[in-house]
Amino acid sequence: MANDLKSDLRTDERSSISPGLRHDTPLARAQAFPWMIVIVLLAASAWLAWRAFFYEEEGDPVGSAMLAFEKQNSLTVFSSRFEVVAESEDRRGIMGVDVLTSRQAAIVPASVEYRLDLSGMDREDFLWNERTETLDVTLPQLRISRPNLDEAQQKVFTEGTWVTRDASTDLARNNSEQAERKAVAFAKNPEVLGLARQAAKDAVRQNLAIPLQVAGYGDVTVNVRFEGEDTP
Repeated sequence: MANDLKSDLRTDERSSISPGLRHDTPLARAQAFPWMIVIVLLAASAWLAWRAFFYEEEGDPVGSAMLAFEKQNSLTVFSSRFEVVAESEDRRGIMGVDVLTSRQAAIVPASVEYRLDLSGMDREDFLWNERTETLDVTLPQLRISRPNLDEAQQKVFTEGTWVTRDASTDLARNNSEQAERKAVAFAKNPEVLGLARQAAKDAVRQNLAIPLQVAGYGDVTVNVRFEGEDTP
């Protein structure tokens, strides 16, 4: 009788405890699963944010150089201010006979700017030599701005017994066009262009050497040349 009672108690214990275990365990797992998803998403978001805002690839001076250029896009490296002389002559007559002749000379201040377009440069324009810690940079050709003629400050000398209004207008227009052509030619003068190219090289060296040094690459040598030039 006692053995039967113990057997019944064990049976009751199994029947009262086991069902609880069978139901509680899956419920705990079901409750924990959404939290695991949240934790994974938070970790992924934190990694992406760190990658986007704080991560920098080490040992990539070319990437650092390109980043320095991306912040500028266009760089004015040289400006030149000079004067050009323009001379025009106007003849007016009746039935093919010149009656009035007038001349006008103008000394016109002009200025031009030389710019580097950095937006089109890519990794092929940068060559890093890790052994010598040297960065070779190939620049695009300089862009020369349209001459800015300061006609308000020009000096005008007119010669003629009687200069009509139409003649004065034609002389001024012709001198202005002539002054612009001469300014364009002067801006492309090999000596002036050489000064602008040298200024561009110096500016690029300075704009790259300092950021590379700050980035931890040390005293890097930056060699700069233009497309078509021999490698220094």
